[in-house]
Amino acid sequence: MEFTELADYEISAGTLTEWLPCAAEEAWRADPRPASYIHEAHLRRSAGGRGGSGRESWLGTAFEVSGPMDTETFRRALQRWIDRHEPLRSHATLAAVDEAVGGVVRRTAPPGKVSVRFITHGRAEPATIREHLHGLFDDYTTPHLWPAYVFATLEPDPGDETSNSASSFTVFFGADHSIIDGYSIVLVSSEITALYEEERTGRTAELFPVGSYIDFGASERAGSTQLDDDHEAVRIWRRTLAECGGDAPAFPLPIGHRPARVTPQQRLSERWFDDAEATLFAERCRDAGAGFFAGALACLGQAAADLAGAERFRTVAPSHTRTGPMWAGALGWFVGLRPIDIDLSGDPDFVTLATRAARELHDTRSSARVPFDRVGELLGVPIRPRFVVSYMDVRFVPMAAQWPEWNARALRSRSYTHDVYVWLNRTPQGVNVSVRYPDNTVAAANVPRFLERTCELMHRVVDSGPWAAAAE
Repeated sequence: MEFTELADYEISAGTLTEWLPCAAEEAWRADPRPASYIHEAHLRRSAGGRGGSGRESWLGTAFEVSGPMDTETFRRALQRWIDRHEPLRSHATLAAVDEAVGGVVRRTAPPGKVSVRFITHGRAEPATIREHLHGLFDDYTTPHLWPAYVFATLEPDPGDETSNSASSFTVFFGADHSIIDGYSIVLVSSEITALYEEERTGRTAELFPVGSYIDFGASERAGSTQLDDDHEAVRIWRRTLAECGGDAPAFPLPIGHRPARVTPQQRLSERWFDDAEATLFAERCRDAGAGFFAGALACLGQAAADLAGAERFRTVAPSHTRTGPMWAGALGWFVGLRPIDIDLSGDPDFVTLATRAARELHDTRSSARVPFDRVGELLGVPIRPRFVVSYMDVRFVPMAAQWPEWNARALRSRSYTHDVYVWLNRTPQGVNVSVRYPDNTVAAANVPRFLERTCELMHRVVDSGPWAAAAE
């Protein structure tokens, strides 16, 4: 599934309907479970910003469902999905006391207490619909209000050729990052489609049970209370900050100055490999004793050496924290962060670099298992990632083979930060790469150039085999 922005998703003219979760005041119950570290930190970072809007922190998805829209059936499917995932029925807010140390207050509604109402708008053209969806997601996906998520559907004009099916409708979903992560997003289309089909036909959805991210966050917090500044994860981050001048690793090439005026970042999304090429690249990596991500990091590192003369490649890599089967299909922010530092010295060949990258991923795994914001507490400094490289293999997500047929995409909000994020996603169709970077001429020249060189190196591994010396 390609990760992109809503602006890049093809939208047809048609009729838009908003689907809005709601619950009576008496449905809510006080819930003593704390927020996860990353959720609470997100609440604090976003407090007071632009009226608490979610403009910089929502994730979402869009996908088509075949057949005409059955309004009541779809409403029941959404309510069942909300019942399935407790974070959609729970809300945490900063405590009213001293917000520097105050923690959060949580309220949760039991299953069956959240209903969904809908508002249908008149027919509109694609530009109007896209603008409306942007506003809808920005308004609803703030972590400081419930619901921090929203649904919409688009029924295209009869005979519209931009839809994959002559009779279909498109589902849009957006949620604040506090209740969903990149892996959660790729689960949404299959689950909602399965529940809709069960409601429509009686065919069992066969969704396996899932745990609650709220329980995960409470357990994570309890398990982190005994950490101290001598923990391995803290030592790894302390060393990284010291070697990077007090900050997280930066992009290896200049990306220009932070603008005085807040400007949305630029973006690009490309298909680098088809499935056969991705399989061959994985085999080359395996022959080198490394995994796919380690091989990709080797090529990223070599690109940094080629273009910037770098002797080390540094970045931050997200890693999932779904440690048990109950979390495999759960919605939540199951993400840890690890600093990556790969030695580029000695004119290494691909096998050497891939081996070094694999060793680094192994040696830093403990730092991804500890809540990132807890590490920051122990170090006494806020750690803000500046250059992130994310890798996800989503080939085995339920119904992943149907994503092209469903025109399914993972969506992310616009970003206004001064950093570079790279997402490499391996799907049944191959490898997609999505990137966002500052909107200035320096970044616009250097980031695509760096990615182009990385892509060339990865294809060189596939086409000619691992390079024997530093790539020219």
